[in-house]
Amino acid sequence: MSGASDILLGAAVAVASLMLATWAVSLVVRDASIVDLVWGAGFVLVAWVARWLGGSDAPHAWLLVVLATLWGVRLTAHLARRNLGKGEDFRYVRMREKHGERFPLVSLGTVFGLQGVLMWVVALPLQLGQRPGDRGIGPLAVLGVVLWTLGASFEAVGDRQLARFRRDPANAGRVLDTGLWAWTRHPNYFGDACVWWGIALVAADAGAWVGLLGAAVMNVLLVRVSGAALLERSLRRTKPGYADYVARTPRFVPRPPRRRGAAA
Repeated sequence: MSGASDILLGAAVAVASLMLATWAVSLVVRDASIVDLVWGAGFVLVAWVARWLGGSDAPHAWLLVVLATLWGVRLTAHLARRNLGKGEDFRYVRMREKHGERFPLVSLGTVFGLQGVLMWVVALPLQLGQRPGDRGIGPLAVLGVVLWTLGASFEAVGDRQLARFRRDPANAGRVLDTGLWAWTRHPNYFGDACVWWGIALVAADAGAWVGLLGAAVMNVLLVRVSGAALLERSLRRTKPGYADYVARTPRFVPRPPRRRGAAA
């Protein structure tokens, strides 16, 4: 049974190996977008590495692995269906044009390396929750599972509604404002945040309170950095009806829909 420092180091090695391998593949296929496909899968890898190194059969240890695996496998499958065969994401196309021949090394640090570091930090509850002397499932873990279930449902249903909307050619240029998308402009990101706060609460129930830092970092990423903030800057330019949608729909935390034309 390994200690916390061994688990943290082992997870770091696993994440670094995954990102290096993904970067190498991206050079061959000339598509840095594949980094998005390994985001969910990377957390599954971390969860199982931490479980293997921790060597504990405690309830929290297995619960964390199960929650991370269910979330990560669904997300990876969803992104694979959505992205494969569609070409490189515009963000990486612009980076490639800007940096030219330097792009491979630049992408290693700013795309693959950065995401690897963030993955390791966000996954702190999965690593530190593998603790000996487990007291058994308590109220915080139960609350965490409830929150995880709410988040996973929001994320999966929101992704499915958006995919169905995009498949209809009649919706080209339109804004999805029905279903969960009438309650929040980002049901998938809100669900993602709930998933990670839920996982962090399970780890905290096992005594790993530092794991809450991982959920907090994920929350900031989803709201302020690469999630809602980045997407909305693009949508405001490309969707004519998006300003009205913003005026009547909350950005992140859901609430009952407002009528069209109502002030926020």
